[in-house]
Amino acid sequence: MRYTAIDTPAVLIDLDKAEANLAKAQAFADAAGIALRPHIKTHKLPYFARRQVELGAVGITVQKLGEAEVMAEAGLTDILLTFNIIGAAKLSRLKALHQRITISVVADSLECIEGLAMTFTDPSRPLGVFVECDTGMGRCGVQLPDDALVLARAIAGSRGLFFAGLMTYPAAGKPKLAAEWLAQAKALLERNGIAVPAITTGGTPDIWKMKDAGVATEYRPGTYIYMDRSQVVSGAARFEDCALTVLATVVSRPTPGKAIADAGSKALTSDLLGLQGHGYVVEYPDARITGLSEEHGTIDVSACPVAPAIGEVIRIVPNHCCPVTNLFDDVHLIRNDELIETLPVAARGKVR
Repeated sequence: MRYTAIDTPAVLIDLDKAEANLAKAQAFADAAGIALRPHIKTHKLPYFARRQVELGAVGITVQKLGEAEVMAEAGLTDILLTFNIIGAAKLSRLKALHQRITISVVADSLECIEGLAMTFTDPSRPLGVFVECDTGMGRCGVQLPDDALVLARAIAGSRGLFFAGLMTYPAAGKPKLAAEWLAQAKALLERNGIAVPAITTGGTPDIWKMKDAGVATEYRPGTYIYMDRSQVVSGAARFEDCALTVLATVVSRPTPGKAIADAGSKALTSDLLGLQGHGYVVEYPDARITGLSEEHGTIDVSACPVAPAIGEVIRIVPNHCCPVTNLFDDVHLIRNDELIETLPVAARGKVR
């Protein structure tokens, strides 16, 4: 069955491209002497998580407990959860996971550490906790190396926890800035008698600059498996490297310069990420996706030498592939334009 026969809208994953992206990143990590711990938030598939480990990844990264639970059930046994765990319900679920697999977490406040310390009290099986550091991204994380020292001491002083190291998600295009911050923090902790077992960083936009990660021992890319339009614009990929596309059908041509596809914001995501338009049409590179409503994608085809006809199927590289995965129940794996397998997105909707 050719991919063009799949009902639309649908997500296509080109296996050859995905495999090439995985292999290239693992080779770069090996050459840089840095461990790879891929983030599964992009694909949400045990199929690819297992493949990443087979290729040499030391484990996987997740953002939510629900993702960790799905991956643990699928046999993944070494997981880093890079989100503050707050509240009794989540702490109980984390404890259940900790009893089954090796899982580590992050914290950027004493309040977070206190909750972990109250839940994990067995010194014979302590929970690893990284201090999350804001090295320029402006999200979670301690603001100063001195703050990291305070939290590292609190973790080390908790009988059921151990200080696992430092974690950051650096601002895109600024890996050296993050490296400098982390080097200062590492030196400060070591001067105060606290060893730093690991330093984990990441981000696909700078994945090919892993050698600029400085003191980091681990890298956590996510989008690299599929790539998307934003990564092409950042210079991390070419459109030829993009493994994920949204298959859509042209359902209307209301004017000569306009086409309407059946992929709107519920299929493509409305993320712009600073770009103009909502994706790249593979078959019509001169087309511009100018607007999305829930089920309609409006495409300006006025610059196309030949415009798509009603009923024609097109492939769209989205601006941001990660949320697209979470919009669909399943994805279609293809090779040489033929459907190989359809997989359920096992960790879809796991936002808790």
